[in-house]
Amino acid sequence: MYCSSSQVVLVVRRRPRVVNGGGLVVSDCTTQKVVFKVDGCGILGKKGELILRDGDGDPLLLIRRKGGIVEALNINRQWKGYAYDYEGAQTLVFSLKEPNTSCLVNNPIKISTEPKGNGTRWGFQVKGYFPDRACSIVDSAGNIIAQVGVKKEVDEMMTTSKDLYHVIVKPEIDQAFVFGVIGVLDYLYDGSTRC
Repeated sequence: MYCSSSQVVLVVRRRPRVVNGGGLVVSDCTTQKVVFKVDGCGILGKKGELILRDGDGDPLLLIRRKGGIVEALNINRQWKGYAYDYEGAQTLVFSLKEPNTSCLVNNPIKISTEPKGNGTRWGFQVKGYFPDRACSIVDSAGNIIAQVGVKKEVDEMMTTSKDLYHVIVKPEIDQAFVFGVIGVLDYLYDGSTRC
């Protein structure tokens, strides 16, 4: 439903945490129409939970960090993104494995779209460094499906802040999936979606 037959350039603006609990607003670069919103835990009141909404505000994905005692004992923390069907049942869309941030190992961020989401086969990876807004989501064959960046003109205006950036999504790629992943990346790197 959120795929395009051609490449799409979307602009992401971070909302400050004090405005509606923070989050992201995603607009079409050419029409300026809001396509998605990512609400952080400031709105939800729950740490480690995000909601991806369409431009009208209807929820598309509920994204949760795997929590509880399992998380405390597990060095491989995961996030799970769920879509709701018409009857309200949750369907797993993706699992994202947080990078191991120890000083000895720097593992990439891996994403699975397998139905069980056990993380044995990762179909996508995040390459690059999201805090610099210089990264890509690549598939298992190494093809870039989405690229995060800052246009040179914007970069010159915002030397100390990365509150405005663009995402190029390749044709036939689910944009809701891409922005679910970007919402998690924003949270992981202390962005506006985090409490």
